[in-house]
Amino acid sequence: MSKTVQVRVTHLYKAPPENIFDAFLDEKRAGKFMFATPTGDMVRVEIDPRPGGRFLFTDRRPGEGDVDHVGTFLELDRPRRLVFEFLVPKYSQEISVVTLDFAAAGGGCEATLTHDGVLEAWAEQTRGGWTMILGNLEAAVSA
Repeated sequence: MSKTVQVRVTHLYKAPPENIFDAFLDEKRAGKFMFATPTGDMVRVEIDPRPGGRFLFTDRRPGEGDVDHVGTFLELDRPRRLVFEFLVPKYSQEISVVTLDFAAAGGGCEATLTHDGVLEAWAEQTRGGWTMILGNLEAAVSA
């Protein structure tokens, strides 16, 4: 079994925690930042926002084809916490857990994402991906 690590990324937003939390569960907004790559085309977004509910994002990427990102919501505590199991079947069958904590900060929100169970070989790529996603969320909540 491969060694796993924890990846943590934090981002500050001007929007309040409710707006940031809600963006993760709204198909139209989430499709613009969750797992969307600069060269890909988000062709499918399905979100069932409840404990036990599932999500699916399909990003069509040049040279890779369709890349599904799937998961199951474990906890939804609006606007404080969102926890889900996560899997990218094309690249690994390992299920990991992502926790998003939202806190009011300076009139906006500080979001802290903790991804547990990341294969060590994917740690830096995972950190970069989440950093991009949280950065792209800024535009999704201002739209």
